[in-house]
Amino acid sequence: MRTPVKTVTALLAGAVAATLLATAPTPQAQAVPTTACDLASYPSVEWAACEAANVGVTGQNPTRHLDLLPGILASTSQYQLARFRTMLTDPERQPNVNSCTAIVLCPIDPRVQGWTTKGGLVEPVLYTSRSGATMSGHVWATRSGPAKRPGVVVINGSIVGFEEIYWFLAQTLARSGFVVMTFDAQGEGMSDQFGAKPDQLEDAFAGIPLLGLFAPQGSSDGPIGLGGNGLTFYDGGQDALDFFLSTPAKPYVPRLSRISGTSHAAKQARRVAAGRNAAHNPLWNLLDTSRIGLTGHSYGAVATSWLTQKDARVSTGVALDNLCIPVSPAPDELAAFSAPNPDFAGAAGIVRGLPTECFEAPPGPAPRITKPVLGITGDYLLGPLPFLQPPNPLGKSRASLAWTQAGVDTGAIIIRGGTHFDFNDVPAGLPASLRGIDLVAWYTSAWFDKYLADDPTADARLLTQRWQSDAQARAADPTGDGNVFSWHFRSRLDIHTASGTRYRCENLRAGCAGMSPASADGWTGAYDFVQGSIRDR
Repeated sequence: MRTPVKTVTALLAGAVAATLLATAPTPQAQAVPTTACDLASYPSVEWAACEAANVGVTGQNPTRHLDLLPGILASTSQYQLARFRTMLTDPERQPNVNSCTAIVLCPIDPRVQGWTTKGGLVEPVLYTSRSGATMSGHVWATRSGPAKRPGVVVINGSIVGFEEIYWFLAQTLARSGFVVMTFDAQGEGMSDQFGAKPDQLEDAFAGIPLLGLFAPQGSSDGPIGLGGNGLTFYDGGQDALDFFLSTPAKPYVPRLSRISGTSHAAKQARRVAAGRNAAHNPLWNLLDTSRIGLTGHSYGAVATSWLTQKDARVSTGVALDNLCIPVSPAPDELAAFSAPNPDFAGAAGIVRGLPTECFEAPPGPAPRITKPVLGITGDYLLGPLPFLQPPNPLGKSRASLAWTQAGVDTGAIIIRGGTHFDFNDVPAGLPASLRGIDLVAWYTSAWFDKYLADDPTADARLLTQRWQSDAQARAADPTGDGNVFSWHFRSRLDIHTASGTRYRCENLRAGCAGMSPASADGWTGAYDFVQGSIRDR
């Protein structure tokens, strides 16, 4: 196992943040409704009651979507039947055993079905990864739109991170004028659990915790991780990029495997000839390959943070729980997850959020921070574990502050009462806030509109006040708080506007001068991901 290395990067980021906050001009806050919780002192009965209400926000998702249960059951049953048919008609595929083998663990939102009846294009694709595994994915766009469009690859998370729970984001971005690729990481959903000989164990076990303790990671100095293989997401994201950028003139060819240096190009060619795998991106003719972004959730966010800086083909990214700082050598999972975090009163990092440093990264030098990335996270991680005392308000923006230190555009959006599952489209199931998923869709599409589509109107959406006073959040909250930004942690934005000026706000919940009224951000009425995008309207 690689020796755990503790770097000073996160500490430096905190010190720099304190200096910046003390010396930089802070925009004057605009009038925003102030709640009793914003004024509550600690320790007090009022503060404890506010934290109890904050924990209660995590119950909104499972209780406010009960009407979707029949549709979820029907869509999930269809998905499981498709998995069964796949194994009958293409016996070389081996997507088992993973979390989707159990029907209850991979529910499908009926609201993301029927994309083609809504003016959408979607092409299912299969391709061979560097380990020799058969990978399953989809490429998304709309029938109407520009001849050439920017592209985004979505890297899913581990364990219950199957592709369909990120279709809400793919459809949001496609409606906004992007070509999008989603896929199942190796060991999840419809992708193979194992590679091909002699690389059967390379990138395996990403979706099954603890089994990775018994399998090599496929890296020259890689440790054994708790969740399996981190390279599943780093290498898997890069393989997906390779496929996404392939064309008839330059068909997709898998890279050499890490474990043995084997080429599995013959398997890819054989399956293409048999009509099973795709030779290239089927929507290649719509894609502007000079404007490519990455987004990902959980382990996919870690890979997004790293690959956006590392891969010259990528221009920007959005890390969904959460942005991390590339370091080398990277910590392994065990060290990263078990290290005490002083921002959260000594609790281990995995209890309150993913580590500030990118863990389980490939060997070699860490990339420098040179490209803009937005981070979005929530107050809690896997469940509503209450805070017994106030956390450090900068505790979930350390990585974003490192981007600011590097002089690169960034942001850290923290969802009030949000959890790790605010980024998964699993309604009526997992603990999450009601409005978190819609905020995620809003900011992700606005960020890519700005940094990939060069849309000058995106600034108004990034700087909008709508999430400070959201009617649906207010109606769902027992205290009547309509502010979707965290009460515990400071959400921030540090960007250069289309006019070239720098805009910096260190507390989006309180508001800053120059933010856009909801009436001027380009959207009329309440926003949700089901309705569509700005360009739809």
